[in-house]
Amino acid sequence: MIKIGITGQKGFVGSHLYNTLGLNPEEFERIDFHKEYFDNAETLDHFVQQCDVIVHLAAMNRNPDPELIYHNNVDLVKKLVNSLERTGSKAHLIFSSSSQEERDNRYGASKKEGRRLLAEWANKNDGVFSGLIIPNVFGPFGLANYNSFIATFCHQLTHGESPVIDVDGEVKLIYVGELVQEIINQIKSGKTAEEYIVPFTTYIKVSEVLAKLVHYKELYFEGGEIPVLTTQFDYQLFNTFRSYFDIAAHYPVKFKQNIDPRGAFVEIIRLGIGGQCSYSTTVPGITRGNHFHTRKIERFAVIKGKALIQLRKIDSDKILNFYLDGNEPAYVDMPVWYTHNIKNIGDEELLTVFWINEPFNADDADTYFVEV
Repeated sequence: MIKIGITGQKGFVGSHLYNTLGLNPEEFERIDFHKEYFDNAETLDHFVQQCDVIVHLAAMNRNPDPELIYHNNVDLVKKLVNSLERTGSKAHLIFSSSSQEERDNRYGASKKEGRRLLAEWANKNDGVFSGLIIPNVFGPFGLANYNSFIATFCHQLTHGESPVIDVDGEVKLIYVGELVQEIINQIKSGKTAEEYIVPFTTYIKVSEVLAKLVHYKELYFEGGEIPVLTTQFDYQLFNTFRSYFDIAAHYPVKFKQNIDPRGAFVEIIRLGIGGQCSYSTTVPGITRGNHFHTRKIERFAVIKGKALIQLRKIDSDKILNFYLDGNEPAYVDMPVWYTHNIKNIGDEELLTVFWINEPFNADDADTYFVEV
């Protein structure tokens, strides 16, 4: 069992790493960290003493005062180094630096200096240190106007705003899930890598990214249609886009019913991709689900009976409740990293149609059971 602490545990990359490590409780034990620990040497020391691995992600990357960014980030590293020395820690230290190290800005300079200080500690104390130089990171739940231009574009397109491209350059990107796997690989290696350049996985123009997102808005956000997704980047970008919906306001989405003397015809889903479609009957009082996915795209469509669909982001206590009635057929799509269930709250049998973008594979189910 490897005991891992993450500074910046609640940040964009930190929360993804923390949640992913939680999928393997037999291999990793997560040591909780709170930003207040940096303000109390005794508390910080107690944290450091518990860890076999410390992933230092805590940093400031946006502020009107560039010097504040520099001094904040370097001071955090110095506090961590002081704690490592006070406690005689032999933890494997993993540091998230940036491809901006060589740019003429104070954020990049702070990252370069932080990496130097931690490498110096490791060399002096026979420690293990991984200095990761990371390209632009994107993925679900990043903060608009802070973590990435993709986060900003996604938020704007789902909240009635119009994105503007400042510089249409080509950018090197890595999906947050891919970065998390790189960090886990470093954890498992247990070897020093003072300057490890994390490879980017996508190289694309900003305008191409925006064109894809505008397409997702028109087809999916406004029309409920799953677009054609041909590459791994397309799936990553689409799931990123979906995470910026105001879920409580967007769902449930009512279907258009085409009614004539024979009855009604309802289109459940229009696809640019394949997948698996199925249905279930559920007797009154029974709940199905209570699981989440990290990559799958899934739709629950209620066409008969009364249902309560519940969603909860796995690192949140907030539960979203959606009440659906087959008299007005509607659907709810399941965001990644949200555990979800469906319960028959009526007096008759509930009929639900399910669609998911990939057939079930027991060897790679991407299904993790957690109560809503």
